[in-house]
Amino acid sequence: MKRWIWPRAVSRGLALLALSLLAGTVCLAQDVAPPPQAASQAVVAAVAEGVPVRVFNRQLTSFRASFMGTQAADRARRAQLVMNEVLARVGEGVVTVRKEAQGRVLMVDGEMVFILAPDDVDLDHHETLDAATAAAKHQIEQLIAETRESREGKRLWHAALAVLLATLAFAGLVVLLLRGRRLASIRLAALMSKTGASLQIAGAQLLQRDKLLTATRLAVRLFSWVILALLSYQWLSFCLSQFPYTRPWGEQLSGYLIEVAKRIGGGILHALPDLFIALVIFAMARGVINILRPVFDRIERGEATLGWLDCDTVRASRRIISIAIWLFALVMAYPYLPGSGSEAFKGMSVLLGLMISLGASSIVGQGASGMILMFSRTIRVGEFVRIADHEGTITELGMFTTRIRTGLGEELTLPNSLVLSTVTKNYSRTVRGPGFIVDTTVTIGYDTPWRQVEAMLIEAARRTNGVLAAPAPQVYQTALSDFYPEYRLVCQAIPSEPRPRAMVLSQLHAHIQDVFNEYGVQIMSPHYLADPAQAKFVPKSAWFAAPAKPE
Repeated sequence: MKRWIWPRAVSRGLALLALSLLAGTVCLAQDVAPPPQAASQAVVAAVAEGVPVRVFNRQLTSFRASFMGTQAADRARRAQLVMNEVLARVGEGVVTVRKEAQGRVLMVDGEMVFILAPDDVDLDHHETLDAATAAAKHQIEQLIAETRESREGKRLWHAALAVLLATLAFAGLVVLLLRGRRLASIRLAALMSKTGASLQIAGAQLLQRDKLLTATRLAVRLFSWVILALLSYQWLSFCLSQFPYTRPWGEQLSGYLIEVAKRIGGGILHALPDLFIALVIFAMARGVINILRPVFDRIERGEATLGWLDCDTVRASRRIISIAIWLFALVMAYPYLPGSGSEAFKGMSVLLGLMISLGASSIVGQGASGMILMFSRTIRVGEFVRIADHEGTITELGMFTTRIRTGLGEELTLPNSLVLSTVTKNYSRTVRGPGFIVDTTVTIGYDTPWRQVEAMLIEAARRTNGVLAAPAPQVYQTALSDFYPEYRLVCQAIPSEPRPRAMVLSQLHAHIQDVFNEYGVQIMSPHYLADPAQAKFVPKSAWFAAPAKPE
């Protein structure tokens, strides 16, 4: 025969409930007289909150004022004594109310128990004298019925049997709950393992299996403890309600749970209209964004323009307008959000304000720099630029940073404030059509014909792959220094990717050396320590030395 073992959780729950019952007994017992040194404070607090009239743990009413020279505490003690005497006698237990000028007189079988004065009414809760009298009459009638019930042994045995059955049912539900928790843990663990394996980013598993299983078991355990606490609460409330002496405690427990449920339900019902208004505001914001989306898409594809809004600024404008719309919707909907006036929301607002104030200078500065770069069209994506010592093709122009890829394949991220405060050389803006500018500088002595130098530089540019024939390469003499003139070759190359400019420039330098070597011209800048024996000049007969041609 299989031996049934009392579940440890049931024993632990019953022990906790016993401790709760003991604590409740102490808390709900009649008030102990305060020490002499705190007597005055106790009297003031009692008058403000009301001195309860409690008999057999049932509160009949509360006195908040003196009546005919008798303090509220003395009135409460006298009412308790009279009520105990009435309950000790065996009578019909008829409760009546007599209206007097001083208040309402409550009587049992024609004997006065106490008087409710108008000053005893709880004005903070908008209570009236008639309502307080009716409540006190109902409590007295219930107290009389419970007193009679406590004197009948048959009813007490029925109550004990009901408590025993409720305890057995509670133990059975706890066993079912534990088994259900074990089964739910197994099934949810299998489901989470399967789901977690499918959650991957870039081939990497998003959630680790052991942590996912631990979190699942913890969630199931917490849920089961919540259910166990509710079952224990209901069991304790039911058991206390079966006996006359403890029935007020059970009613208080049930009333507290019902009050909490009403408060939660009332809060939800009260928040539904405001929440609906907030949802309508957010839906309108989303609708406006959806209406603007096709316009932005057409402008981004280059199918339309709208004043200052074109394909270069449409992405940033889309983000700014979307953020502005959502922020406006949040500000409009904030008063309607549940708990918007609570201390938690106020604390969150203070925290957000502090974070924004601490980082506002850098964030606003970077964002403003990005907007200036975008809307002034200083640089565009795809253009080849030189920013400070960094040179490359712009791959991304964001709100806070600009990304460029150098000719060596490196990707650099520059703050927009740096880009805006630095001189930017744009090699793609002055070209005709697509492409970028390739330029280089050489210095040759004055004894070499300048026409020959220009012709050799143009020939080297023509031999370089990627350099366009139209527009034709140009050579400019940018300076006449002490020992040599400076020649600058400027030509346009075709764009294909960020890397070719470095390759084109390298090939151009190689062809310049080859062409100069072919015509016997050395690429060396002369520096003199003394005047030479012969003057350094180019005779007219050598002006058009090859590969130069007479004009």
